[in-house]
Amino acid sequence: MAGPQSLRELSPDCTSPTPPAASQILAGSLKAPLWLRAYFQGLLFSLGCGIQRHCGKVLFLGLLAFGALALGLRVAIIETDLEQLWVEVGSRVSQELHYTKEKLGEEAAYTSQMLIQTARQEGKNVLTAEALGLHLQAAFTASKVQVSLYGKSWDLNKICYKSGVPLIENGMIERMIEKLFPCVILTPLDCFWEGAKLQGGSAYLPGRPDIQWTNLDPEQLLEELGPFTSLEGFRELLDKAQVGQAYVGRPCLDPDDLQCPPTAPNHHSRQAPNVAQELSGGCYGFSHKFMHWQEELLLGGMVRDPRGQLLRAEALQSTFLLMSPRQLYEHFRGDYQTHDIGWSEEQAGIVLQAWQRRFVEVSVARHREGARGLPSSVLRATLSLQLAQEALPENSSQQIHAFSPTTLEDILHTFSEVSAARVAGGYLLMLAYACVTMLRWDCAQSQGAVGLAGVLLVALAVASGLGLCALLGIAFNAATTQVLPFLALGIGVDDIFLLAHSFTKAPPGTPLWERMGECLQRTGTSVALTSINNMVAFFMAALVPIPALRAFSLQAAVVVGCNFAAVMLIFPAILSLDLCRRHRRRLDVLCCFSSPCSARVIQILPQELGDRTVPVGIAHLTTTVQAFTHCEASSQHVVTVLPPQAHLVPPPSDPLASELFSPRGSTRDLLDQEEGSRQKAAFKSLPCACWNLAHFARYWFAPLLLQSHAKAMVLVFFGALLALSLYGATLVQDGLALTDVVPRSTKEHAFLSAQLRYFSLYEVALVTQGGFDYAHSQRALFDLHQRFSSLKAVLPPPATQAPRTWLHYYRNWLQGIQTAFDQDWASGRITRHSYRNGSEDGALAYKLLIQTGNAQEPLDFSQLTTRKLVDKEGLIPPELFYMGLTVWVSSDPLGLAASQANFYPPPPEWLHDRFDTTGENLRIPAAQPLEFAQFPFLLHGLQETADFVEAIEGARAACAEAGQAGVRAYPSGSPFLFWEQYLGLRRCFLLAVCILLVCTFLVCALLLLSPWTAVLIVLVLAMMTVELFGVMGFLGIKLSAIPVVILVASVGIGVEFTVHVALGFLTTQGSRNLRAAYALEHTFAPVTDGAVSTLLGLLMLAGSNFDFIVRYFFMVLTVLTLLGLLHGLVLLPVLLSILGPPPEVVQMYKESPRVLSPTAAQEGRLRWGVSASLPQSYARVTTSMTVTFHPPPLPGAYIHSASDESAWSSVATAAADTSGNPSLRGPSPTAE
Repeated sequence: MAGPQSLRELSPDCTSPTPPAASQILAGSLKAPLWLRAYFQGLLFSLGCGIQRHCGKVLFLGLLAFGALALGLRVAIIETDLEQLWVEVGSRVSQELHYTKEKLGEEAAYTSQMLIQTARQEGKNVLTAEALGLHLQAAFTASKVQVSLYGKSWDLNKICYKSGVPLIENGMIERMIEKLFPCVILTPLDCFWEGAKLQGGSAYLPGRPDIQWTNLDPEQLLEELGPFTSLEGFRELLDKAQVGQAYVGRPCLDPDDLQCPPTAPNHHSRQAPNVAQELSGGCYGFSHKFMHWQEELLLGGMVRDPRGQLLRAEALQSTFLLMSPRQLYEHFRGDYQTHDIGWSEEQAGIVLQAWQRRFVEVSVARHREGARGLPSSVLRATLSLQLAQEALPENSSQQIHAFSPTTLEDILHTFSEVSAARVAGGYLLMLAYACVTMLRWDCAQSQGAVGLAGVLLVALAVASGLGLCALLGIAFNAATTQVLPFLALGIGVDDIFLLAHSFTKAPPGTPLWERMGECLQRTGTSVALTSINNMVAFFMAALVPIPALRAFSLQAAVVVGCNFAAVMLIFPAILSLDLCRRHRRRLDVLCCFSSPCSARVIQILPQELGDRTVPVGIAHLTTTVQAFTHCEASSQHVVTVLPPQAHLVPPPSDPLASELFSPRGSTRDLLDQEEGSRQKAAFKSLPCACWNLAHFARYWFAPLLLQSHAKAMVLVFFGALLALSLYGATLVQDGLALTDVVPRSTKEHAFLSAQLRYFSLYEVALVTQGGFDYAHSQRALFDLHQRFSSLKAVLPPPATQAPRTWLHYYRNWLQGIQTAFDQDWASGRITRHSYRNGSEDGALAYKLLIQTGNAQEPLDFSQLTTRKLVDKEGLIPPELFYMGLTVWVSSDPLGLAASQANFYPPPPEWLHDRFDTTGENLRIPAAQPLEFAQFPFLLHGLQETADFVEAIEGARAACAEAGQAGVRAYPSGSPFLFWEQYLGLRRCFLLAVCILLVCTFLVCALLLLSPWTAVLIVLVLAMMTVELFGVMGFLGIKLSAIPVVILVASVGIGVEFTVHVALGFLTTQGSRNLRAAYALEHTFAPVTDGAVSTLLGLLMLAGSNFDFIVRYFFMVLTVLTLLGLLHGLVLLPVLLSILGPPPEVVQMYKESPRVLSPTAAQEGRLRWGVSASLPQSYARVTTSMTVTFHPPPLPGAYIHSASDESAWSSVATAAADTSGNPSLRGPSPTAE
C-alpha cells in the first residue's frame, strides 16, 4: 500500500463511504472536483436542514401538491386504436395513411368476421363431406343471428356488405333485387348448392313460393318476368357477370337433402361429390366473373399430387363481410325503416357491434364456467362467436375458431384497463417487504413506519406523475396501465431504502437538528445521479418513433421525475418526523405508545492512555468500552456495567487483511471477548440478531471477492457471459405477432394461431395519388401493376382470370362494348344517326365514340368509324378517358365493386337512356381528374418478419420506379402499417443506445467529477445492455419496439446498481482493494434491497392474463434486474479494485507524528501531541462502545458500575447524566 492510513479512514464507526467533501478538503486537498462537490453537498445539507426544521409544513404542502396532480388522472385518455398506437409519427406511412383518410374517410370499405375450422387431430384431412357438413352448421348458425335495437330487427342480410347492387329503372324489380342481392361471403361452401343457405334474402312474387337463393334460377326468373316488363339491360348485366343459374346449378354436398334442386348435377345420381375435386381451383360466388374465391382464401394446409391436383387440406375458412358504420348509415339514411329513430352513424356502429356480440346473451351462461377467471370484457369477446362453435357436437372431430374486429377491440380495451387487484396486490406486497425489512428489535433503530410511508409516498408520486401526463395530453395505453405502475414502484423504492439506510448510520456526534442535512449531504448525490440518468434514459427511449412507446417513455420519465422530487423533498420530512418519534422514545408504527425498550444514550469520553507504552509498528492498540444494561434478578434493578477491555493484537501478515478485518468495535466483536463467567452468561447475543447484509458484505462477500484468484474468476466469468450474449444476439429475430398480445387461454389466440399457420394472407392495395395525368400515364400504370404483381409475396390470380384492377376491368369493358358496336354497325342496327335498334352495349359505345371533349363542339359523329375506344396498344384515348370512366362506373357496378377502385373524387352518376329523343343523353359528363385510386392485391406466405420486410422493400422499390415515370403511388395495408417499422428499428435502437451511453457518461462525469469512474460505469452498462439483448435471443423474445424501449431504458435502470458503488469507491481513502471493500460494505444492503424491491414490483406482472406482459416485460425486466445486481456488486467492484481511479483525498501527515494527549482526553476532545518516542511511525487508536439492552427499566432503577472496575464508575455516572442531551458532539461514537 501507498502508506499509512488516517484515523478517520479506519474508524470502526465510520458508517458511510461518502464523507462530506468539505471535510476532505480541510484534510489537505484543494482539487477543483472536491470544491464543486462540496458546493453541491452544501446545498443538499442546507436543503436537508431546512426540511427538518419545517418537516410538518413540507409534508403537508408536498402531499397537497402531489395529490392535486394525481387528480389529473380523471382526464386521462386511453388509446386503443392500433393505427394511432403503432404507426410511426411523421413517417411516410403516417403521411400515406393521412392521405388515404383525407380522401376516403376514417373507415375501411368493410369489416371481416371469420370462421376457421380445423380437425382436432392435427394433420387430419378436412376435405370430406362430413367436415364440410359441420362447417355448414357453424356458418349457417352464425348467419342467422339477429339483434333487436331501436325497435327494429337487424339480421345479416341488412348489415352485410353487398358488392355492386345495380340500379334498375323498374321499381318493383329494384326492390326485389335489393332484397335478394347476396351478401359477400367467401366460403368453401360456395362450390356447392349449400352455399345458398347462408344467403338470407328472400322476395315474393304473386303465384310463386318465396324466392330464395336456394331455389332461385336467375335465367328462369327472367324468362318468366320477360312478358311483363323490360329487363334486357338487367339480363345483359347478369350475362356479363356470368351469373348463370347461380347456386341451383351446383352439386349438392348432401344429395339426399330434400331441398336439393333438380338442376343440381348430382340430384338424380344421389352420389356425394368429390370434395377435393370441386374445391380445386377455388369457388365462385353468384358471379363467376367477379366473385372468384381462390383456394388460398378458403383452404389451409393444402397437399397436392405431382400434377398439381388438390388431394387434402387441414383447414377451412369462411369470411363474412359486414358494412362499415358509415356505409350502414348511408344505406338506411332516409329509408322508411329508420325515419322514426333519428338514424345516425353512431347508431349504425352500435348495431354492428351488437350483432357481433349477440352470442353473449344466448351462450354466456353455458360458457361462463369455461371462461372463469377472465375479465368481463374478455369474456364478451371470447363468447362473441361461441354460438357458431356451439353448432358442432361436443364429440365432433372438428373444431371451430371464430374472430371479428370487435373481438380484437375488446381485447385491446381489456389490455389497456388498469387491474386494480394486481396494482393493490403489488403495492401491498411492497408495503409488507419495506416494513419487515426496516423493522428492528431495538425500537429506537426501527423504521417500519418509515418504510410504509415511503412506499405510500412512491405510490402517490406515481399517481401524480401519471396525472401530470394526463394534464399534458399524453394518451395512456396498455404499456402505461399494465407495466408502468409496477416498474415505477420498483425504481422509486430503491432511493427510499438508500436514504433510510443512510439516515440510521449518521456519523458520530451529529447534532439532532443536522441529521437530515447530513443524510442528504451523503446520499443526495447518488439519488440525483440515478434519477437524472433514469429520466435521460426514458427521454432517449422516446426517440423510438412508435406513438405507444414514445408515450410510455415520456410518461416513465415524468413519473421518475416525480419520484425524485418526492424522495428529495417529502421523504426527508417523513424521516425527520420519525426522528422525533425516536427521540421521544415512541414505538415504531404504533407511535402513540411509549417504547418499553427506549434507548439510553451514554456519552463515554476518551480515556487517558497514561504512561502505557504503545509498541507502534508491531501491534494495534484496541481500547473497547462496553456498556451493558441488565436487570438484576435479586433486586429487580437495572444495572449498567462499563468494563474496559484493552489488549494488544499482533499485526497480521497481510496488509489488506489488517485493514479489512481488524476489530472494529461492533457489538458482534465485543460480545465475543473473554469476560467473567457471570458476565459472559448474561451478555450473550443470539447469532441471528447480529447478522445483516452489511455484516455479510464485510466479513464474507468482500474478502472472498477481492482475492486475486476470485478477481480472475470474475473476469473470466463475465467475459464468457459477454461472449455467450454476443452469440445470443445473433439469434434475436425481429417481429411481434398478434398471438403474442392475445391471452393464450382464449379462443382468439386459438383462432390467430390457426390463421397464422394456415391462412397467412393480407389484403393490400397499391394506391395511386393525384398530381399526375392518369389519362396520359396509362402505360406507366400498367407497368406499375406488372412490377407489383411480380413480387414474390403477391398471390397471382388464376391464369384464366384477368387481373383484378379497375384499369383492366375498365379497358376490358370498353373493348366489350366496342365489339358490340362493331357488330351492330356491321349489321346495320346502328347507323350514323340512330342507335335505338342496337344492343345496350352498342348504344353505349355509340355515345362514347362521338364525344370530343370540347365544350363548344362536344359531339362529332364522324368519329364513329375513325376512332376506337381502345387503341391497338391497349390504351384508352386520353380525350375519352374521363368520360368513359363516368359511363363505366354507372353501367358496370359489379365490375366496379370487384375492382375495389375507391375513386376520389367519385365520377358523376349518369344513366343511359336509349329512348331519349331530346339528345341530352348524348352528352356525357367527364369525371374529375383522379386524386385517389387503388389496385388490390393479396400477399401470402408471410410468416416471419423477414418475409414482411422483403415484401415491403419490393413494394417500395416498385413505387420508386413508377415515380421516375411520373406516377405517384404507395402501398397500403396492415403489413405496411405495422411492419415497416422494422426497416429501421435496429438502426434506431443502436442510435438511441449510443446517444444514451454518451449522455450517461456526461452526467456521471459531471456529478462524480471523475471521467475515469464514468468510463467504467458506462463500460459496465454497455455490457449489461449487450447481455440483456443476448438473453432475449436465448429466451426466444423477438425484437420489436417494446423490447427496444426496455433495452434503452436498461441503461438508466442499470445506473441504480452501479453508481452507488462507484461513488462509495471514489470518496473513500486507502488502497483500491480497501476502497472497494468499504464501498461494498456500505452499499451492498441498499443496492440489494433496491433490487429485491424492483423484483417485487415486477412480480405482479407475472400474474397477468396476457402472455405478452409476462414475456416482454416481466421476463426482460427481471433479467435486467438480476444482471444489474451481478454487475453492480460483483463486476464493478472488481474493475474498481484493478482499474479504479486514485483516491481524491490522501491524508498528509507532518514529519513529527502526534498522539492523543492526556489533557485532551480529560477535556473531552481529541488533540494531537508530539511524541518523541514515535519518530517514524504512527499509532492507530480505536475506541469503541457497545450498549446492549435487555429488560425494560424498572421503577427505582439506578446505574451501578462493576465492583472490580471502580475507576470507570465516575465516567459512567457522568455519561449517564448527559445521556438525555443528544446534541453532545464528541469524538466517540453513539450507541449502536
